[in-house]
Formats: sequence, C-alpha cells, structure tokens
Amino acid sequence: MLEPGFWEDPRHAEFLKERSLLTDRKEQWRTLHSMLEDMLLILQLSDEEGDFHSLQEVKRGCDVLTAAIEKAELSRLLSDRYDSFNAIVTIHAGAGGTEAQDWAEMLMRLYLRWVERHSYSVTTLDYISGDEAGIKGITFLVEGPYSYGYLKGEAGVHRLIRISPFDASGRRHTSFASVFVAPELDDTIEVDLNEKDLRIDTYRASGAGGQHVNKTSSAVRITHLPTNIVVQCQNERSQHKNKAYAMKMLMAKLYEREKQKRDAEKQKIHDDKKDISWGSQIRSYILQPYQLVKDHRTGMEMGNVQAVLDGEIDGFIEAWLRQESIPAAPVQ
Repeated sequence: MLEPGFWEDPRHAEFLKERSLLTDRKEQWRTLHSMLEDMLLILQLSDEEGDFHSLQEVKRGCDVLTAAIEKAELSRLLSDRYDSFNAIVTIHAGAGGTEAQDWAEMLMRLYLRWVERHSYSVTTLDYISGDEAGIKGITFLVEGPYSYGYLKGEAGVHRLIRISPFDASGRRHTSFASVFVAPELDDTIEVDLNEKDLRIDTYRASGAGGQHVNKTSSAVRITHLPTNIVVQCQNERSQHKNKAYAMKMLMAKLYEREKQKRDAEKQKIHDDKKDISWGSQIRSYILQPYQLVKDHRTGMEMGNVQAVLDGEIDGFIEAWLRQESIPAAPVQ
C-alpha cells in the first residue's frame, strides 16, 4: 500500500477488501484462542484449589465458546471468491395469478425482514405490482458483509401450501415463486460483454413515485441478445443511474449463467442443484392442514412457520452451507 501509484490502480480496491476480511478472520481466531486459554486457566485453578463453584463459570464459558466456534466455522464455509460480495436478489411469482403474486410478496417480506435482522441495507432496483394483490416480481440489492454468501443457497423455487384467502370456497392452494441470487460484481471483475450484443430500451417508470413517475422515460431495459437475458431498472430518477444498475444486474446474471455451466457436472451429482423451474422446489412452506417448513435439499424442518416468514431462516442457510462443504462422492 506504500508503493507509489498504489491508490491509482482501481484493481487494488479488491485487494483492500480481501485484506480487511483476512484481518477480521485473524482477530476472530485470536479471540477464540484467548477464550479457550481463559477457560483452561480457570479450570486448572479450580482443580488445584478444589473450587467447584468455578466449574460452573467454566461451563458457562464453554457454552459461549462453543457458540463462537460454530459462528467462526460458518464464516469459514463462506470461502468462495464472491461470497463476501453484495447480493442481487430477484423474486418472480409463478403461474397462478393473484395467489402466486401474493406468495411472491410474502417471500419479499421474508427476505427484507432477514436483511433487517442482520443490519444490512437494501435498495430496490425493479418492482412490478400484482394485478389485484401481491407482486409479479421484484429485484433488490442487499449490501452487507457476505450477503451473497449467505443468500446464494436461497436460489430456486419456493412452494406455499395454504387455504387461500382469495378463494371464497376455502379450498387449499399450492403456489410457487422463484428466487434468483447473484453477486454484485464490481469494476475489478471482468465479464465478457460486447456492446453489439445489447439492446437498450427506455420507457416510463410505473408505480408509486410522485410527480416524476410517467413524466420521463427514465426506466431502462437491457436485453442480452445471445442469451435472451432481460434486466430492467426503474427505481432511480436518473436514466443514467438506472442503466448503471441494469448493467450490474446483467453482469451478475451472465456470471451466474457461466457458473452454472462450469458446475454442470456437480449438478448431476447433487439432485438439489437444479435450474430454477416449476416442480423443482427447494423448500416447502405448509400452512394447512399442519404447519411446517421443510428444505428438500438438507431435510431440515421447522414447525414455527410464522417465525420463518418473519425472516428467521438462518438455520436453513447454515444447514445448506454445511451440506455444500461436504465433498461429493466420486462418480462411479
């Protein structure tokens, strides 16, 4: 960092980020090591002096240390190149009209509550309201340490089973919504992108937003012609800012697409790593006739459905990360 011209190279922003993360992990290890030494010292003194009261202090300290080690172990699992990056999350309602759109909005609320619990920040990039209730789709940016690493396992189809509040006959309905998660790539990450492959359209933003909405063509839609990937952003008042966000969304989706290609063999081994499509749900949320949330990849279940819908999904996230850290069996 003391070398001449260090700060003039934009690529060094990634170096500083990595340095900060490594420093945090180093301090985490030092803290754990210090806690362990303290417990061993108290244990030794209590044994020498026959002070059984101190053993209770050792037990409490060991409980705290165990929880801290589990947290450190989880952070160790977030070791992929982009795990420390911000996350771009997209939710789409599945087929089923109002029922599916309401479920998509419930999922949106779930993740926004999770973001709030972790003191992350969120920026809405695109929002499409439902016809009668709920949403057809939303894209938002989650900014915070390891937000992509934590949320990447949420990508897939989520299924809801409940008595529909929109059905006068009180029948049980099954609804689907898909979640897509990609890292927010910065300027130091190179993605093969040819301007000739892009079709950029502008249009008037829709939805709530005051006098500016529908007055100017500030919303931007970008189509990547070779892959037919479409992204759009209408949150900002500036067309320039909307285009910049849309380009980031496109880069993230192209990166995820290439990543899926590279992981094709691994996807054959792990049945849980399917492309987003109806019928390949990763998790079911059952409200009737009983209450249960079950992750079909890890087998983890939780009976407090309301807590899950309020953003308590860390257990599911951790279970998936731990499962992914287990080496795959060799192909026979």
